[in-house]
Amino acid sequence: MQIPHDTRRALDVVVALVNTAAETDQPDGLADVSALRGFVHEFAISDVGDLGARDLAGVRAVRGKFAQVFASPNPRVAAALINELVATAGTTPQLTDHDGYDWHVHYFAPGASVGDHLAADGGMALAFIVVSGEQERLRRCEAPDCRRAFVDLSRNRSRRYCDSRTCGNRLHVAAYRARRKEAESEHEEVVHGGQQQQGADHP
Repeated sequence: MQIPHDTRRALDVVVALVNTAAETDQPDGLADVSALRGFVHEFAISDVGDLGARDLAGVRAVRGKFAQVFASPNPRVAAALINELVATAGTTPQLTDHDGYDWHVHYFAPGASVGDHLAADGGMALAFIVVSGEQERLRRCEAPDCRRAFVDLSRNRSRRYCDSRTCGNRLHVAAYRARRKEAESEHEEVVHGGQQQQGADHP
């Protein structure tokens, strides 16, 4: 699936934001304003001024909407959520080549809050996925102890885990060990069964 660079980057931010949500074994990654500043810095989110409690609440609300898009049962539900996101953010498309980046489109209005910034750019990136008929690529990891979000960019839409080097490999190793243990158990039954049979033939 071909995705423009700026859309791909916006999707990366969406996924990272959704994955900051608290889980059973994971605290909230946006627990305070300091954590929000770290997120903004890590993903080089531009045009962000001083951050405060209102910004934190706004970004958490956007995070919740993004998570609902990932959980949407069909494109119509996803579209309604995305429409609400971009409308509330006051989307204003504009071309920019800031900070040495090639020309790309920002969808947030000048002076927008960081929450509206993320809602506009992230919402339009999600809209690209829905318009392309690819909503099913918005997934959650299938590992039993992991619910992290990811965008499946595999050619045949076959990716099941958030990171093939961690969750995927871990489950593959577990499955391999289970098969090996079962094979060893079957082998022992055959050997012991044969020995018992020999004992019965030769009292």
